[in-house]
Amino acid sequence: MRVFVVGGTGFVGRHLVDRLLQGGHTPIVLARSSRPLPQGAVFVQGDITREVPDVKGAEAAIYLAGVIRERGQSFRAVHVEGVKNLLLAMREAGVERLLHMSALGARKGTGSRYYETKAEGEELVRQSGLKWTIFRPSLIFGPGDEFFGKILRGLACAPLPFVPLIGDGRFPFRPVYVGDVAEAFALALERGLFGAHDLVGPKEYTFRELLALVMRTVGRKKPFLPIPLPLMDLLVPLLSPFPFAPITRDQYVMLKEGNTASPSPELMALLPRPCELAEVLPGYLRC
Repeated sequence: MRVFVVGGTGFVGRHLVDRLLQGGHTPIVLARSSRPLPQGAVFVQGDITREVPDVKGAEAAIYLAGVIRERGQSFRAVHVEGVKNLLLAMREAGVERLLHMSALGARKGTGSRYYETKAEGEELVRQSGLKWTIFRPSLIFGPGDEFFGKILRGLACAPLPFVPLIGDGRFPFRPVYVGDVAEAFALALERGLFGAHDLVGPKEYTFRELLALVMRTVGRKKPFLPIPLPLMDLLVPLLSPFPFAPITRDQYVMLKEGNTASPSPELMALLPRPCELAEVLPGYLRC
């Protein structure tokens, strides 16, 4: 089928576009500027945060757009206004099938603008009257990821005699492989999986265990230096506005909360064996 994809040039989007092509579909990829796309994908120029796109001829739409740091685009613009514009476009064109990527932990009252705007976008989808599927992934890992490839790798590889550890590092996470996320979207589209589903990997880790795994992967042996949370609570808001900040205020709020859930039984029944973090990290992490 012809599938209109918002966010098809991003981290998850590139994997999903490839998977859609493998399934015989035609991805119609909306992006602000021209990007190289695999053969068979169709490029459409546009900015979902500023305009209502033309989705006529599509049989389904997928919204993947998201930002973890506000660099030129705000959380509200991407997570809320963009969703509004796509929903309006779908109503005008009579496209009834929507798959949307939210985030595990998205809800109001968290103190994280990322989570709260993701929750607003999710609610717009729930109230749209369309045939919708919402996925709420935990941390997504794979080549090009932000959390493992930049934040944790930066901590492990920094030229310091120790590795900073936020608090006691007991915050729980259940990371999911980017290829499994793409597969979940494609199978939900092809087999008619509807509703909201938490999307997590096969194993839960604490933050400390994740950092230790990254250190082993890049070949670093250094002691942890715990940074007390009260000190972090003071430092992060001060450093967060600067582009060199290793972690933003929103990322810090989400980190302290952890990010884990039980796998969705309906989703697990569809997916093949999910990839485990320790199997994938050596393929792309280096100091």
